[in-house]
Amino acid sequence: MALEPIKSVSGRGVYVAGDDIDTDRIIPARFMKCVTFDGLGALAFHDARFTPEGAKKEHSLNDPRFEGAAILLSNRNFGCGSSREHAPQALAKHGFKAVVAESFAEIFFGNSTTLGMPCVSLSHDEVVALAALLEESPETEVTIDVEGGVVRAAELCFSFTMKDAARDALLAGQWDPIGQLLESKDRVVEVADRLPYLRFE
Repeated sequence: MALEPIKSVSGRGVYVAGDDIDTDRIIPARFMKCVTFDGLGALAFHDARFTPEGAKKEHSLNDPRFEGAAILLSNRNFGCGSSREHAPQALAKHGFKAVVAESFAEIFFGNSTTLGMPCVSLSHDEVVALAALLEESPETEVTIDVEGGVVRAAELCFSFTMKDAARDALLAGQWDPIGQLLESKDRVVEVADRLPYLRFE
């Protein structure tokens, strides 16, 4: 049985500006001692949002106008740096359903896809235009039409780029390989029984 197909994602957006936003900025390494990913959402972008004493810094995720935003907008090479799975997990636990950026680091893109969180790319000028719209009208709903291949917000409509394999997996409800493996447990056992090096006698 397939997982839920992801054909479209909608919600208000927030712009987190910057090229090369790495996974340590998304979730600092000292918070990665957790056994599960629960609680990581509150720690997303922690050091960019808070002083060491815990006071709020000026940051778009601290701006009450963007509270509850579900679409994260950013710039080039988003999610670069170490391959920590905690980074997309922190974003998902924070409430983000999708990320729009100019480009993505390969491993971050893959880890996000397996969470069912689409990552789609727009040009620099398109990101700038969408960011300006969100700044002017924070209540604007952004829709990522995975099936149609476009990002829509108010009068804006941009065609996005996304790896075909990821797009196909989302649309087919096959975006979580672990889920697929667990659903195919009987077949896994059947194959294992045929492998001589997995037999215990």
